[in-house]
Amino acid sequence: MTINIYSLWGQPWILSVVSGILLSLSFPPIDLPILQIPAFILLFRLADLSIDWRDLATKALVSFLIWNLATTYWLMAATPAGGAAAIFANSLLMLIPLMLMRSLLRRQLHPLGKSILIGSAWVSYEFLHHHWDLAWPWLALGNGWSTMPALIQYISATGHLAISFWVVATATMMYKSILSLTKTHFIYALTLFLLFPAISVFSTILYQEQAADTLQAAVIQPNMDSYQRYGGLANVDELLTGLLELSDSARTDQTDLIVWPENAIDSAISRENRFNARIQDSLRSWNTELITGTGLIRYYDPDKEPSLVRGYVGNNSYNIFNSALHFTGEGLPDVYKKGQLVPVVERLPYAETLQKLDLFGWVNWGEIAGYGKGTDMNNFMIRQYRTPALICYDSVFPGWVGGFVRNDADFLTIITNDGWWGDTSGHIQHFAYARLRAIEFRRWVVRSANNGISGIISPDGQVQAETDYWTRTAFTHNIHPSGRQTFFARYGNWFNWLMLLGAVFSIVLLVRDK
Repeated sequence: MTINIYSLWGQPWILSVVSGILLSLSFPPIDLPILQIPAFILLFRLADLSIDWRDLATKALVSFLIWNLATTYWLMAATPAGGAAAIFANSLLMLIPLMLMRSLLRRQLHPLGKSILIGSAWVSYEFLHHHWDLAWPWLALGNGWSTMPALIQYISATGHLAISFWVVATATMMYKSILSLTKTHFIYALTLFLLFPAISVFSTILYQEQAADTLQAAVIQPNMDSYQRYGGLANVDELLTGLLELSDSARTDQTDLIVWPENAIDSAISRENRFNARIQDSLRSWNTELITGTGLIRYYDPDKEPSLVRGYVGNNSYNIFNSALHFTGEGLPDVYKKGQLVPVVERLPYAETLQKLDLFGWVNWGEIAGYGKGTDMNNFMIRQYRTPALICYDSVFPGWVGGFVRNDADFLTIITNDGWWGDTSGHIQHFAYARLRAIEFRRWVVRSANNGISGIISPDGQVQAETDYWTRTAFTHNIHPSGRQTFFARYGNWFNWLMLLGAVFSIVLLVRDK
């Protein structure tokens, strides 16, 4: 029995399932991002075959569910119901740009213009999905290319969403060439396909890291069990002993910075606490500095109380922040409060708005809001260099990271705890996405993860050191801080705003043609 491949071209359900599988295979750990292009060609065919928008939504939802489930199934490891809801909701959201793209496909436009507008529609969706309280940018198409740094060096000028534009625009032009079978359309498609990677290869040849001083970082991976209080130890003192011993085993006399992961001090503490003296004694003895993650309690005077507070101790209200502390040998530690909080898991979306709508005060929104939200993009000063302490989810938002770089960050520090997801694709993807930030900002990345993957990434996106998952380990590595500002660092989301303008133009065009 033989299969007629041309008959599959007309089978909507097969197109839906296959496109979802291809998109799933395009993300780490499979690392076949080129499959995104044929996946979108099949989605365009599905859109053309659909009877109406409802028909397309029904069939395309299957594709997006397969993609979301196969790629981010690990969300359900921590919260089964919440993870399943997030996967379904994100799949529904993906239908919105597809509907706009379907309308553009059916308009009589120049094929290159159509490709640009359709590409801008998808990028606009990804861009907007970075900038609301339900943000989930994990499946931006560009993230799938994070393990192919040689092909994406141009994102130091555009940001990683330009990869998404290239994928969708190229797929659009290829789909048009398949339908028309004309030489001109094939040349357009081939040119688009080769253009961005060619720019990247050319950029790689031209790029040279500026000579800079050396900073030695010690990266600590304590491998504590995230689901047990104090990582399964008796108390914070015992936990702290293990962290200091592991740090001492890895550091050298040349170590400038020790990095512990997110929530390494597994407790909610105030800035002034009984653990400071013990940490500072070790740092003075070692002549080094420390960045660590912890829960931070912030108390407020009655006249300075924010609109949402978690609770009260006496007359003073308080909030708890997912935070990073920077210790030197003296004084109180500097503080950074995480700004990009995981929706629902870390903070209730639109908590302030919901509180305002609750005119009768029926719900204690502060109590259920979750962590307090940081707003300051403050860097820590390590020797004469500056670095942020990006906490977990922070690192997948290039706009947020760019704020620290524009505030003169010389290298990027990421602290995270990916142990909530177990030994799944989640921690592999999260580590890979850090390579995009290295390229976008041409900064060395120092990454400490509780259970792994910890590592060092150079400004060209190449991994210089990495650890195994679920291993207690520590290592030192030299990095080279740099104050050089990339085009993307200077001008931020210029490309994404251009894409949004293209999407608005598309909507105006479609409304005018009705």
